[in-house]
Amino acid sequence: MTCVLVRYHEVALKKGNRPYFVELLKRNLVSAVKGLGLEEAKSLPARLLLRFSAGGNAEEIRRRVEGVFGVANFSFAERVPRDLDALQAKVLDALDGKRFASFRVDARRADKEFPLTSPEINRRIGAAIKERSGARVDLKNGELTIAIEILPRDAFFAFDKIAGAGGLPVGASGRVVSLISGGIDSPVAAYRMMQRGCRLIFVHFHGAPYLDGTSQEKVRQLVQILTRHQFTSRLYLVPFGEIQRQIVAAVLRPLRVVLYRRMMLRIAESIARREKAGALVTGESLAQVASQTLENMTVIEKAARLSILRPLVGMDKQEIIDQARRIGTFETSAIPDQDCCQLFVPKHPATKARLADVEHSESRLDLAAMIQLGVEKAEKEEFKFPE
Repeated sequence: MTCVLVRYHEVALKKGNRPYFVELLKRNLVSAVKGLGLEEAKSLPARLLLRFSAGGNAEEIRRRVEGVFGVANFSFAERVPRDLDALQAKVLDALDGKRFASFRVDARRADKEFPLTSPEINRRIGAAIKERSGARVDLKNGELTIAIEILPRDAFFAFDKIAGAGGLPVGASGRVVSLISGGIDSPVAAYRMMQRGCRLIFVHFHGAPYLDGTSQEKVRQLVQILTRHQFTSRLYLVPFGEIQRQIVAAVLRPLRVVLYRRMMLRIAESIARREKAGALVTGESLAQVASQTLENMTVIEKAARLSILRPLVGMDKQEIIDQARRIGTFETSAIPDQDCCQLFVPKHPATKARLADVEHSESRLDLAAMIQLGVEKAEKEEFKFPE
């Protein structure tokens, strides 16, 4: 039998709302490990216990649990009786065959009725390990850590703590619509919003009928990667080429990019209202490209009434690339594609657009009809994890 002891941190700070967050985290963990032989998911004091049938795939369990937002860290643990002699004997048996030069014992006594304090447990178990192994005690940088948890009905010990994804359980902070391209930035922005507890609906604008489908395929792959954190995702694929053509036919070159962005926000907002989402998410980073100057971002956001969330706004490109590598989206994002942002782009786009000029240019367009065109032509796809 495999036991996984899950610890959370930020969830524990929610005081009166903690039971809601813990239950949501438990449901998300159950979804994450579907198909891996889960027999029990149980709430313990400041912990969650996942119990799997014998022969469970430990590596796959680890991979899935470490991707669940709200998990601070977790351990593959062994359940033992709440008796110090029995606990000591089980720990020593489990250490047979392990080689280590230094160690430390980290006991946590969640049940204060247990007769020994945490430091006393550390000393008793540590002395037995030292006598058996000959290894030295190192409380700061021990090569091996023996984590012991004393809970009201059970005790557990483990030899490692595996870092989780942190943050809040997906679903705790509401629903938002994330604009996602095939590039590096927007998948990272989506990840960061999921880490803050948001459930995401994705919207991708592509250049059909003037460009091929490579950006669409890339986005499908990116959404599938991100879905492992929220277990179900919906993606809207919006053909944007005809809308861009209409803007090109009516608007002077320098303002076109700003108008593209404003139209994307309007269409995404229309989808968001259908999905009962409370905000829009973009991958914008201040001053990274021409459309993301402070002046242009201010003009662009006025096209939408919903809040615009920009989790990357203060990050530089290298920071974003580093996080894309960590979360597993970089290699897919780096594949060349034909993105709609490359279609009908002027050589010298405006970097300090004025709202009055933009609105005057938009007065030549049938905005309502263009929004309707984008929404009605959007294709909807569903994603699941595990597949």
